[in-house]
Amino acid sequence: MKPIAAVLEQHVEEAAFLWQLRDGAVHAPHYARKDLAKLDLRLEAHLDALRIAGPHGWSALKESLALEEPGEIFTAALLAFESGDARRTDLVLDAGAATPELSRGLVSAIGWLAPKKADRLIKVLVASSSGFRRRIGVGGAAIRRLDFEKEFLAAAQDEDSLLRARALRALAELGFARHGPLFSRELRAADPAVGYSAAWGAALLSGEPGGVSALQEFAAGSGRKAREALVVAMRRMTPAAAFAWREKLSANPHTLRQAVIGAGASGDPAAIPWLLSQAARPAVARIAGEALSMITGVDLADQDLEGAPPEGFDVGPGDDPRDENVLPDPDEDLPWPKVPLVGAWWERRKSSFGSGKRYLAGREISAGAVREVLTGGLQRQRAAAAVELVTLERNTPLVEVRSPAFRS
Repeated sequence: MKPIAAVLEQHVEEAAFLWQLRDGAVHAPHYARKDLAKLDLRLEAHLDALRIAGPHGWSALKESLALEEPGEIFTAALLAFESGDARRTDLVLDAGAATPELSRGLVSAIGWLAPKKADRLIKVLVASSSGFRRRIGVGGAAIRRLDFEKEFLAAAQDEDSLLRARALRALAELGFARHGPLFSRELRAADPAVGYSAAWGAALLSGEPGGVSALQEFAAGSGRKAREALVVAMRRMTPAAAFAWREKLSANPHTLRQAVIGAGASGDPAAIPWLLSQAARPAVARIAGEALSMITGVDLADQDLEGAPPEGFDVGPGDDPRDENVLPDPDEDLPWPKVPLVGAWWERRKSSFGSGKRYLAGREISAGAVREVLTGGLQRQRAAAAVELVTLERNTPLVEVRSPAFRS
């Protein structure tokens, strides 16, 4: 029986939507791996329906490419790659080449593939004469943590700046600390993407001062890369240096938010009194609560330490079309700390946190402790644990905390 076109279109739409939802969830403060697993199961159910539909499913996916959205690219690419059909693969690769945002859907699809199919596709892509296809291959190999060191090194010296940037990051993600001189040479690259990847890799793998310093500059920006730069730089600094940078950031109202996030990333319990003072400031109260949890592991909602939003505080865009505040609330998924209760909680617990030691999610940082966080922590805590583990176990790959639940 011929599948109903409207039903297939709905499966395509739902799969694309769930991928988009998951794409945000892997960086969200309130998601744990078990929550991602639920999303993965829902997404897989829609993908299975499209697989079962055969050519009719592919027809619906092919039409969806015209929307030029990364979720649709991911869904179509996954089934094209699984099919092994060269024409389908070329079609989705060409569709994903339009923008870097769309190409993310292609790399994500490689991350979702069964191992043997992924390996075959990656080998073809990294050997391509197309810089774009090599970049997708390098990205796919890197997110699966496959050792294509020779190909990564060649790509890291290519004239294509996007390919160079991705290859440098891939070398760092695989833990190839022996290529430190390559990262150092690219720290002041003319292309900011290359410079960022070099700084991130140098800081991540060895705490190289030039890399940390360059990441501090990137941290002054906005978006996920700026936050990533801030967190990695803080986690590679000595407590004294982290404190000095936090003081500098907090002195400027425009970088107070970075100071609060950085305090949590420092892992230093000495920062908690300052964080409690920031928890009383509505603009940064919720991220101050998250930073406190990043160090101590306290769950504000679970411990009845969550309060109500301050009366009249504007947290994001409203329904009024005249409202100039159009940006989404970056902290909407974080609880409001009830400062007096949180302060009392800290007074009862502070004796269990040693001076001069660093903590993550309530555990003194060690290989065993961060592995526990990788298993049961929230996504941002898991990402922090992955960074810490690279320092503790040198030359090991950075754990990929965005992997599908059935693979991690």
